[in-house]
Amino acid sequence: MAMEEAVEESVAAEAGVESVETMAAAESVTYPVAPGHRVNVRRGPSTTSPLVKVLPYDARVPIRCQRRGERVSGPYGTTDVWDNIAPGQFVSDAFVKTGSDGFVAPQCG
Repeated sequence: MAMEEAVEESVAAEAGVESVETMAAAESVTYPVAPGHRVNVRRGPSTTSPLVKVLPYDARVPIRCQRRGERVSGPYGTTDVWDNIAPGQFVSDAFVKTGSDGFVAPQCG
C-alpha cells in the first residue's frame, strides 16, 4: 500500500497538484506591504471589485495563491499579478514586497 501512495503522490506532484502541507507552508510565510501604504483588499483581482477591508500600515500578508488581473502601478512596479491573502481577498502585488516580478506562490485555480 505504501508503494501505491508514493506513486499517487508522485503523479499528483507531476500534475501540479499542491499538497495540504505545501499550501500550509506557503501560508506561514508572510510578505510586507509597502511602507507608508494602507492597501485595499478586494474581493477579486481588480480595483473595481468590491472593497473587503483596508490593511493597516506596516501589515504583513500571507500569499495563498496568485492570479492575473487588472494591471496596477504601485511602489514595487506595475503588474497584473494579484495576491490571494485569504478566501475572497486579493491585493495587488504592486504593493507587496515579494522580491520577485513574477509569481511566488501557486496560481489560483
